[in-house]
Amino acid sequence: MAEGDGFLYNNFKEQLLLKQFDLSADTIKVMLVAAHTPNIDTHTAKADVVADEESGTGYTAGGAALASKTVTQDNTNDRAAFDAADTTWTGLNVGSPSHAIMYDDTHASDLLIAYWILSTASNGGDYTLQWHANGIILLT
Repeated sequence: MAEGDGFLYNNFKEQLLLKQFDLSADTIKVMLVAAHTPNIDTHTAKADVVADEESGTGYTAGGAALASKTVTQDNTNDRAAFDAADTTWTGLNVGSPSHAIMYDDTHASDLLIAYWILSTASNGGDYTLQWHANGIILLT
C-alpha cells in the first residue's frame, strides 16, 4: 500500500547518539494508532501514544515485531541503512489507522523511533506496511 511521509522522533535521534538503541538486536515493533496527533518533540515512549492504539480483528496489542532486521553500510551512496521485512497483519479489520508508530520494545521505556502517516483503511484482508526499497531509516 502507498503510505505517507515518515518522521523520526527527536528523542530517538538523541538516544541513538547516546547508544540507547541496537536496531539489529533489540525487538523493534510497529503499532497502529487512530485519530492520533504525533508530536516529535514531546512524545518519547510508547506510553505517550498507546491510548490511541488500534484494536480489533487481526491486531495484537503492542503491534507487530519487525522481522529480518539489518543494519548496513553503503559506501557507494555514503550512507547507512536500517531495514526489515515488510510488516503484514493477516485479516486486519480495525477501521482506518492514522499512523504506524515504531518503537523499541526491548528498552525499559519502550522508546519511540519513528512514525508514518497512513492513508489506507483496513477491510479484513491482509494489511501490509511496505518499507522503502532503500531501507526504513537512512543516515546520510
